[in-house]
Amino acid sequence: MAESQWLFTESELLRTPSILDGLSSEKERENRGKGVNFIFQVGIMLKLPQVILATASVLLHRFFVRHSMVEAPGRPAYHYYSMAATSIFLATKIEEDCRKMKELVVACVRVAQKDSRKLVDEQDKEYWRWKDNILHNEDVLLEALCFDLTLEPPYKVLVEYLDRFGKSDHRRLRNSAWAFINDSCMTTLCLQFSSRAIAASALYAAAKHCHTEIFDDNAGRPWWQVIGIDIKTIKQACNTLAAVYEQVQIKNGRDVSIHERTPEDGDGQTTKTRARHPQIAQDEQVKTPNSTGDDVLGASQRSIKKSRSTSETHDSFTVNGDSQRRDVTNGTREASPPADEIDHREGKRRRLANGDVGVTGIIDDHSKAGSAVLIKSEVHAADDISEEGELEA
Repeated sequence: MAESQWLFTESELLRTPSILDGLSSEKERENRGKGVNFIFQVGIMLKLPQVILATASVLLHRFFVRHSMVEAPGRPAYHYYSMAATSIFLATKIEEDCRKMKELVVACVRVAQKDSRKLVDEQDKEYWRWKDNILHNEDVLLEALCFDLTLEPPYKVLVEYLDRFGKSDHRRLRNSAWAFINDSCMTTLCLQFSSRAIAASALYAAAKHCHTEIFDDNAGRPWWQVIGIDIKTIKQACNTLAAVYEQVQIKNGRDVSIHERTPEDGDGQTTKTRARHPQIAQDEQVKTPNSTGDDVLGASQRSIKKSRSTSETHDSFTVNGDSQRRDVTNGTREASPPADEIDHREGKRRRLANGDVGVTGIIDDHSKAGSAVLIKSEVHAADDISEEGELEA
């Protein structure tokens, strides 16, 4: 595979030309990040797709594996801004979404000078300096890449994975995985792992962040085996980016860890991103009815009994002439009230309907039961009402 020749170990990335020329690894990583940030800012100004920006980032990282940022006798230094602009120019050709040279040069000048409204004329020296650098560095970039322009952006692979596992509509999971890939462009993750491994690690980190599980296939294989990625590789990619997150400094100057490390040992059988296939789980319950099926059946019966008990404790007497009522405290039935009490209450209801007294109450209309339940009612001063000051609830 063509991508394999651009994958390096961590120790090999500590011997890049810039580091061998005296630049510290931290400074080189910082300059790489500035170059990618320049790509993103120009891309936003030109309204370029995210795939083009990711492609340009990979081209930039690959270039500085073979060329130095430090000037040496008989060898020029390549500035990360100039090579970032050239990477954008070449990436638009690769993805067949080109922009005019003038638009690209104007955007680069504005971003480099941090003035988004700067008027850039075609006759300015700054304009021609940037244009000449882009055209000259294009040949240098192609030579450093050995004209290997076959790239597979992780974004396309991520969309493929989401469709495959039925998570395309999970917006939070999709956005979290997308953000993980965006952050990986700032690092050398593309020089250590393949695009498919980066997309899988983005899905893994997003699933843990969103507390989402992905079902196994019909054969019981976890999702990372289905796509052919080793779980240890996925965890290594996540921890590589976590190390970058840990170097983010807050305002008071202290280093703060904002990402939890993922243990790389183990076979991943207990990972939080994996869920058993429903059919396999059902088959296991059928095979062990005493340990699982009986418990499920018992839980269902207890749930039904609890729902019945709850419904009984919330019943109150009806006002449509029902001869029996339920006690709201213990759910038992009480005997029918005496006839004189029924006549007394019927008289109250008639007077309430005619507006003879003032009443404040809440009536809950149960349409399914076909009756109105009087929940709470309070009777104000009325001479023709008996000794009771309020209706029983």
